[in-house]
Amino acid sequence: MAADAALLTTNNEANGSSNVFGQLGQKLLLVAGIAAIIAVMVVFWLWSQKPDYRVLFSNFADKDGGAIVAELDKLGVPYQFAEGGGAILVPADQVHQVRLKLAAQGLPKGGNIGFELLENQKFGVSQFVEQVNFQRGLEGELERSIQSISAVKAARIHLAIPKPSVFVREQQYPTASVLLNLHNGRRLDAQQVAAVVHLVASSVPNLSAEHVTVVDQNGNLLSDTSKQAKQNGLDPEQIAYVENMQTSIARRVESIITPIVGAKNVHAETSAEIDFSVTEQANESYKPNAKPEDMAVRSAQSRESQSANPNNGAVPGALSNQPPADATAPINAPNAQAPGANGQPAAAAPAPATPQNTQKDTTTNYELDKTVSYVQQPKGGIKRLHVAVVVNHIPVVDSTGKTTYRPLSAAEKQQVSDLAMQAMGYNKERGDTISVVNTPFVAEAQEKLVEPPLWKDPMAIEYGKDALRFIAGVVVLMLIYKKILKPMATKLTTVERKTLPSVAGNPALASGSAAAAQGEDALVTLSGDAPALPGGLDQTLTAAKQVAKENPRMVANVVSSWTSVEK
Repeated sequence: MAADAALLTTNNEANGSSNVFGQLGQKLLLVAGIAAIIAVMVVFWLWSQKPDYRVLFSNFADKDGGAIVAELDKLGVPYQFAEGGGAILVPADQVHQVRLKLAAQGLPKGGNIGFELLENQKFGVSQFVEQVNFQRGLEGELERSIQSISAVKAARIHLAIPKPSVFVREQQYPTASVLLNLHNGRRLDAQQVAAVVHLVASSVPNLSAEHVTVVDQNGNLLSDTSKQAKQNGLDPEQIAYVENMQTSIARRVESIITPIVGAKNVHAETSAEIDFSVTEQANESYKPNAKPEDMAVRSAQSRESQSANPNNGAVPGALSNQPPADATAPINAPNAQAPGANGQPAAAAPAPATPQNTQKDTTTNYELDKTVSYVQQPKGGIKRLHVAVVVNHIPVVDSTGKTTYRPLSAAEKQQVSDLAMQAMGYNKERGDTISVVNTPFVAEAQEKLVEPPLWKDPMAIEYGKDALRFIAGVVVLMLIYKKILKPMATKLTTVERKTLPSVAGNPALASGSAAAAQGEDALVTLSGDAPALPGGLDQTLTAAKQVAKENPRMVANVVSSWTSVEK
């Protein structure tokens, strides 16, 4: 029995040490499994978190794209390409930093080679190569300048610079051709085209604006050196002026009537006849002469003359032409001087008066009633205006909250017409017309948008991808838990079944007969590592008691092994 007990004790010690190493290995496996699960969860979280990429550069040349990608590889910045390769995407938190770093490298260059081409001139190049490089650099710089205009997407410039000549007769002037690629829906007005023309002409020596041609991507000639560009026989500026005036008058009419009838209940259209001719007129008119006393005297002249008549006033004839008779002095002549009373001679009688001719002329100049007018008609004057106004019925809300519509009354319609006439600047003498119509508006048909199927909805597709990603992660975690963690945890939390020495394999224990074997099975059953014996719990307890009586040392060793395992 002593030998048996010693042998049993040795076996129990060996089993205890192996159990300790087995438990340590299982604990290490458990820790490794937990670490693997955490790693899987972290990887799953990083995989589920889709990085936010933003546009770094778009609409770049292929050469610039290759240089940008090479520089991103050097910087170690992850990047993606948008659909079609039209843009380079980088993480959102690195967009501005990467742009500044690439700008320090001179990227992107815009696909145009500027004056930096002259920085790498090789020694010994010919004068022709230098001239060609200078011309290429000048074209590139002009392209960059023109591309800075918001409506221009890309530009190409070709300069034709002739070789200078010492002979004046053979002197040729440079020309330039500009091809503009505009953004979709954008166009250049006349002033912007003129700005491009003068920009190019001012950058090239001896280049005049008349020798610069500007064409868009559709082949439309934007510049006309003759400055007589016409659209269907009319000046585009004049057409734009008429359209702007018509729109302005219509908006004024609508804005003055809207507060009365409500928003979207009035619509106005205007047709304007504009006179773009420049006329000058001079007029000089005279009124009929008025009465002399009512007229202003401008100047007056008066002349008077007198002369003696040698013929005494006789009618010229034969007698008047005869010489005078001899003079006689009769004593009793009537004109003789008779002595006076005091002896003095009498006074002589007065001689007869000599006839005189008198002539008097008077000239009076009056001011004329004259009118001189000089009229110059400015360009762009309004010849006639025609305005049409349509007014919707006015909505009326009754006591029940129901909305009905009623037409305008005569007074309200006249009020609307008067306001429209004031807003348009109505002039009857000019022949302006206005028409106001009150009628219910037809409601606009609401276009029903057909929703795409769920499997074609981009948002649904994104949500589906996220859901599948989440479900895949959950399934992986469940498999790891069921296949690795749960069995490992079960082994660690359950007391390992102790393998007792076999009676059949040890002749020393064979003398314990079948009762000892049955007692061994009973002890194992009580330890929880084996199912109950066929006889039930009572038989198991009886067998255990029998073994305890016959071999108490073995029972003590078994109990000791139990306690060591549990610790």
